[in-house]
Amino acid sequence: MTLTDLTAIELREAIAARRISSAEAVAATFAQIDRLESTVGAFLSLFRDEAAARAGDVDRRIAAGEPVGPLAGVPIAVKDVLCTTFGATTCGSRMLERFHSPYDATAIRRLLDADAVIVGKTNMDEFAMGSSTENSALGKTVNPWAPDRVPGGSSGGSAAAVAARLCPVALGSDTGGSIRQPASFCGVVGLKPTYGRVSRYGLVAYGSSLDQIGPFGRTVADVALLMNVIAGHDPADSTSVDETVAPVPDCLDGFDKPVEGLRIGVAPAFNAGAEASVRAALDAALDVYRNAGAQIVEIDMPHLDYAIAAYYVIATAEASSNLSRYDGVHYGYRTPDPADYVEV
Repeated sequence: MTLTDLTAIELREAIAARRISSAEAVAATFAQIDRLESTVGAFLSLFRDEAAARAGDVDRRIAAGEPVGPLAGVPIAVKDVLCTTFGATTCGSRMLERFHSPYDATAIRRLLDADAVIVGKTNMDEFAMGSSTENSALGKTVNPWAPDRVPGGSSGGSAAAVAARLCPVALGSDTGGSIRQPASFCGVVGLKPTYGRVSRYGLVAYGSSLDQIGPFGRTVADVALLMNVIAGHDPADSTSVDETVAPVPDCLDGFDKPVEGLRIGVAPAFNAGAEASVRAALDAALDVYRNAGAQIVEIDMPHLDYAIAAYYVIATAEASSNLSRYDGVHYGYRTPDPADYVEV
């Protein structure tokens, strides 16, 4: 086993115990990137010098017995839709190729405050509008398990980076599947948090009422660890949920508890068009929970047929408004003598 095979939690514990250094973990990460990045194409930018400096600072503070954060020394990648004061924030677009944000996104600031080491920013479909990470103006990303296939999108760079062990964990964003779908395609864990749980401040908007920042990892525990860091109220985001209304739980709490008595809802409609092998894999996963004492309950979602149509009405309307800021608002034809508001 190499350092890049370790999970974020294993790395954190090894660094804290001084069995390895953060500098060694970061060096191993960049060595893996140097081996595979030319094939995978997961990154749009890398921060070698900055990462080495942060890793060295973490190691110094640990050696001095000073307090460090819950991600101390752990390498992480972030989707290039999150604003950072270091490096460009391109959103996979030539239009923003030279844009350098004057501020960090709240999720980025919380990673840095937790002493994570950001190694680079990952590729994505342009402005997060896509599902294959082929629609990036700055180059495509491939699936590390099968380079002739796509990694999913729009957060395909983050998913591919975690799957290829270019970093143990990463951040992405999800509007209509952009974390969950590439996580599935790349065989990693991805989570779209409940709307309002993670601040959207500093996230370049696609569909403002749907966008959420979320984590990728190779294990559920690593995803929970990241959620503990990035979740929570942010006064800079008006849609951020007040913790007096919905307190942020410890996402790592309960990992050693039994699932007996847990009720798991399954909507058969979601799998109506799935291939037999996919349905068989889902059934096998449900059997694990069933055999462990969980109750599997089929649920009916009668309005599911309208979900995609509703999504495309909302998402495209919001995207049109959000993206107009980059090249000016364009108005269509207007009749000089409208008969009613429809013609207007």
